[in-house]
Amino acid sequence: MMKINYNDLRMYTYSNDTLIQGEIKGIVIQFTGLNGTSMWKEDPEIALRMAKEGIVFLFPYINPWAWMNRDAVTYTDAVVDTLFEHYELSEITPIISTGGSMGGLCGLVYTRYAKRTPKACAVNCPVCDLPYHYTERPDLPRTLVSAFGSYDMSLEDAMKTASPMHLVNEMPDVPYLILHCDKDMAVNKEKHSDRLVQKLSEKHNVTYVEVPDRGHCDLSPEAKEIYEDFMISMCK
Repeated sequence: MMKINYNDLRMYTYSNDTLIQGEIKGIVIQFTGLNGTSMWKEDPEIALRMAKEGIVFLFPYINPWAWMNRDAVTYTDAVVDTLFEHYELSEITPIISTGGSMGGLCGLVYTRYAKRTPKACAVNCPVCDLPYHYTERPDLPRTLVSAFGSYDMSLEDAMKTASPMHLVNEMPDVPYLILHCDKDMAVNKEKHSDRLVQKLSEKHNVTYVEVPDRGHCDLSPEAKEIYEDFMISMCK
């Protein structure tokens, strides 16, 4: 089992926990998109807003080609464990799983495998059908082989273990907010979010926001407000 010492936490994740005054009311985890290798030196606007609400904002430095494989789940659980242990948080402290693109897939898939099941999930232009996505762009197959090639099964079956479309019947009964920009040229809205929302809505509480005239993960100010307000509301 992976363990991270709190003193070393910022080697493994961005965290705004030191900005919070008073009680911690929740944790928002934002997962990176594909090829995301940044280690944040400055506090982003969303982290400052969350701190004012008493919410820890995490950006785990998972493998940039992780696709929420087993290692990414273990890594994220370890980051969350460190905060729970350091602050002696109650096990009912809400966790919100979020992200865009590959990070959107991660946010959805993490609800299924997390050690502590998130209370809610909010994602932006998520990849939802991983086997289909393998065929969607020429830069993707190498990343998926990197993430799942060591699994003791076919690559297609391995990808299905981290594909929201193939996990619908196993995903927890929590609120889901899914946003997708209608001009997205990187992750096809019709093949991904439209299909997932239709299937996920059969059993779960899903809010779908279709963002007009915007490209991949480029939320309008109004959509961004909906996204962040949802995270905050789920921590109350």
